[in-house]
Amino acid sequence: MNILMLSSTFPYPPTRGGTQVRTFHLLKYLSQRHNVTLATQREGDVTDAEVAELGNCVDHLAIFERPSDSGTTGILKKIQRFGRFLQQGTPPSVLNRYSAEMQTWVDNWVEAGKCDVITCEHSVNEIYVRSHFQKQLKTIVNVHSSVYATCRNQLNTGISENSLRDKINLPLLRRYEQSYCGKFSAIVATTEEDKIQLQEFNPNSEITVIPNGVDLVSFPNRSTDPGGHRLIFIGAMDNLANIDAVCFFSNEVLPAIQKLYPDTIFDIVGSHPVPEVLALDQKPGINVIGRVPSMVEYLHKCTICVVPMRTGFGIKNKTLEAMAAGVPIVASDRGLEGLAVDGVSHPLRALRANSPTEYITAISQLFDQPHLRAELSHNGRHLVETDFTWDIAGKSYEQVCLS
Repeated sequence: MNILMLSSTFPYPPTRGGTQVRTFHLLKYLSQRHNVTLATQREGDVTDAEVAELGNCVDHLAIFERPSDSGTTGILKKIQRFGRFLQQGTPPSVLNRYSAEMQTWVDNWVEAGKCDVITCEHSVNEIYVRSHFQKQLKTIVNVHSSVYATCRNQLNTGISENSLRDKINLPLLRRYEQSYCGKFSAIVATTEEDKIQLQEFNPNSEITVIPNGVDLVSFPNRSTDPGGHRLIFIGAMDNLANIDAVCFFSNEVLPAIQKLYPDTIFDIVGSHPVPEVLALDQKPGINVIGRVPSMVEYLHKCTICVVPMRTGFGIKNKTLEAMAAGVPIVASDRGLEGLAVDGVSHPLRALRANSPTEYITAISQLFDQPHLRAELSHNGRHLVETDFTWDIAGKSYEQVCLS
């Protein structure tokens, strides 16, 4: 097949985290068997070497400059953007990334009959797909997470950056999600929870759940348990859900852990730490490390990986990567979404915690019990090997493209 993949985030290197990881590995799998063209946007920190490396992974790479953020601030601009959202139904987060140049290119590519399938890698790219495309070719949207469900969850958990704005936006996001999904021949979600949400809006749509995966070569199982009292969180540190997670853990959980285990260290590893995260580095025992060449090196040094997410939908790459690396996990319901890790019918693969007290109990158990760490390490790695590789995800994605 001739497949056109659309990604407004530059999906290389896959170590950048976030949406790039899923996009890159699905692209890599499909390009082994089909002619893949990628249309993407380049941001300021993308190097020429990275462009060349990504170009080697596809048959054709079309790169566009990301639209400038200048002029998007100020009360007047905010009112104008909201007015467009109200009238046209497209959120500012989508419009801010929209490139008229990329739209013209996509229109011409489709009109010339150069693709059999279009995939939108993340719903933010749906804007480039015209309603009439569906009559000419297969159109797929790979919804990494429901924007409506995410906004609703942030309001419910009290972590919204602007609750008044989000309360106004919530019904508009519901309308938006319901509307754009109608343009697509097929919808892909990462979890059953998102599928249920999207199916509610689009009862007649074909929706397939394809979880995230892990590159087992990049995340080898650790050979030894380092012991000690070292905790780690991994993830892009300009992401709202990750910022909330590390601030919550650092302020409400870690001090109590350090009273019980005074030598406890908490490493925060991930790119683009915002000022709120950088400030945590001043607290005793916290290291804000930022972007690193190899995430797995830091995972292997730690006793436990914590995933204290309170918002953010979909399967978390960070959880799967830590499991693949053989690191025991203590995580919230959100951090374990889409994963069968406990209960009577499954081996114990992670410890679940949502309140500070539950985190303290679970972390203490793992600090004190090497055999429990070994059990979670073995079972977590086995789960990833069995169900969550990118080859498994790629095969499923290919079937959606072919069907």
